[in-house]
Amino acid sequence: MVEAFQSMTEQTKAIFAQANERAKAQMEQSAKAFEDMNAFQKANLEAVVESSKIAAKGFEQMGQNAASYLKTSYESATGAFRLLSGVKSPAELFQLQSDFARASFDAFVAETSRSTETALKLAGEIAQPISNRVALAVEKAKTAA
Repeated sequence: MVEAFQSMTEQTKAIFAQANERAKAQMEQSAKAFEDMNAFQKANLEAVVESSKIAAKGFEQMGQNAASYLKTSYESATGAFRLLSGVKSPAELFQLQSDFARASFDAFVAETSRSTETALKLAGEIAQPISNRVALAVEKAKTAA
């Protein structure tokens, strides 16, 4: 009977030791998963910050470009007004007005095209860090599945 009791005691100890080892392994695995998740979220936040920096820099450049265009347009309009003030005939007036309107329209179309191109390029640059993180998340999801 004592032997049976000792055998049961040994079996119980072995079972508890196995359970303890499994619990310990599970805790280590959970801690590692938590660390990985934190590192991933930190990298996501860094991607958002990088996108924000790119956006701020891009918007600043676009603002400078717009100010430059407005300055050039103002100078062009001022020059045209000076020319118009010295007109000697109606034909000359219409010619100057026509030239100014055509030049203004061409400059506007060119500036609009340049601004659109810049905005599209900037949108791609802003999205790139976040897009990289999404691609990584998809890759991790594929490997986890």
